[in-house]
Amino acid sequence: MKFLPLLAVLAATVALRAEPEYPKMGPDIFDPKAQGSAQIIAALTQAKAEQKNVLLMFGANWCVWCHRLKNTMDTDATVAQTLNKNYILVLIDVNMRHGIKRNSDVNDRYGNPIHEGLPVLVVLDGKGRQLTTQESGALEEGEGHSPAKVNAFLLQWAPKA
Repeated sequence: MKFLPLLAVLAATVALRAEPEYPKMGPDIFDPKAQGSAQIIAALTQAKAEQKNVLLMFGANWCVWCHRLKNTMDTDATVAQTLNKNYILVLIDVNMRHGIKRNSDVNDRYGNPIHEGLPVLVVLDGKGRQLTTQESGALEEGEGHSPAKVNAFLLQWAPKA
């Protein structure tokens, strides 16, 4: 009987866990409810304290290339190390669903980078100044993203000591 309360909490937690927005794509990588402006403010505070830049990745959960780029960032050891050493990553959901454009204010603030397609990367310095915008097609290779190209991009825009 000791386990009954624990089991009830576990069941409630599982029930509250949202299903992926596009189940065939796997787990969501972008939070459909996140406010991009708030995410960026928090990232800039952390970046300033840690002397890092902020990497904004604009995308949507339906976007296969977004999943592929995030996978490269997560699974390639060199890319992951460069990213973690130099950046605070912010995933900005710009999906349009049910007539609602998510985070359109953030897209507008950075010069409409999504016109380049998804995913698209924007680098900010620790003070929030936009350093560059990179469409991700240039980082692709075959059916994914080239770890060497992604890493070279990250190193090019990393904070200078």
